[in-house]
Amino acid sequence: MLKELQLSLSVVLLLACGFLYQFTLKSGCLFSCLPLFKSQQGLEAVLSHGHSIVFLETSERMEPPPLVSCAVESAAKIYPKQPVVFFMKGLNNSTQLPLNSTYPALSLLSAIDNVFLFPLDMKRLFEDTPLFSWYTHINASAERNWLHVSSDASRLAIIWKYGGVYMDTDVISIKPIPEENFLAAQASQYSSNGVFGFLPRHPFLWACMENFIEHYNSGIWGNQGPNLMTRMLRVWCKLGDFQDLSDLRCLNLSFLHPQRFYPISYPEWRRYYDVWDTDPNFNDSYALHLWNYMNHERRAVVRGSNTLAENLYRKHCPRTYRDLIQGSEASVTAKPRGGSE
Repeated sequence: MLKELQLSLSVVLLLACGFLYQFTLKSGCLFSCLPLFKSQQGLEAVLSHGHSIVFLETSERMEPPPLVSCAVESAAKIYPKQPVVFFMKGLNNSTQLPLNSTYPALSLLSAIDNVFLFPLDMKRLFEDTPLFSWYTHINASAERNWLHVSSDASRLAIIWKYGGVYMDTDVISIKPIPEENFLAAQASQYSSNGVFGFLPRHPFLWACMENFIEHYNSGIWGNQGPNLMTRMLRVWCKLGDFQDLSDLRCLNLSFLHPQRFYPISYPEWRRYYDVWDTDPNFNDSYALHLWNYMNHERRAVVRGSNTLAENLYRKHCPRTYRDLIQGSEASVTAKPRGGSE
């Protein structure tokens, strides 16, 4: 009787193992799945403390390129006690990610303790803001620069609602930002919207959302982004030019020197992909904007190239460098160039 019972249990166990194996092959998941967002900690709970670092992907793209992965990883490394939240339009609430999937960057980011990936639901996001009526009446397919315009709107709403720091996905963090309410100067008296931070419900961002609607014109590049921030800064403050490396302050708002995020200006963006005699130390910077929008040549970081960008990856996003950066003769080879900051 005992032998028959043992035999029966063995058969059941074998059948169960076979079923699980087949199920795993078909689904590519089961025990090997990573949750894309840590569902036990909902969006509101993660963002409620007002000190999150926020990134956005407004296209349907599911696999972040290495630069995006580096931006998110570097922020998680610099701000280990703060949630780093990556909103992606391509995600939904049922998305799961097999470890052996075709999304290695998402697998990498999902494994970082303080990185949270959430779906970007713009309609829900814009509720209770001036942007809601605009969004629900606009024909996105007819809009020029929609991916950028919708990103401009989303970042305003997220930081107004929850507070924290917004960063573009081509910004590599290198040291903590010691400010709470700030804009980043791209040049003297001209603000970017690629990095900014505010406490929740700050009136400056509410005014920006109102101005977004009043002066809406998606046909003018930057009108809803850096131009808007600059317009509102001039209304909010009377600021002169920067003196030396000092930041400017007005009421409870700081306007940070271009060296903080833009030590290499956009006309010189290729310098990130050059080999330098001595790498700059960027002692006066908190993060570095790599101007990916300018990179029509599709220059990439190549392992072993010794470019400035490769060295930044190696230091500030080592997981991305280890897992996603390859040596490739097909990639653009940077020309050696001497320089220092």
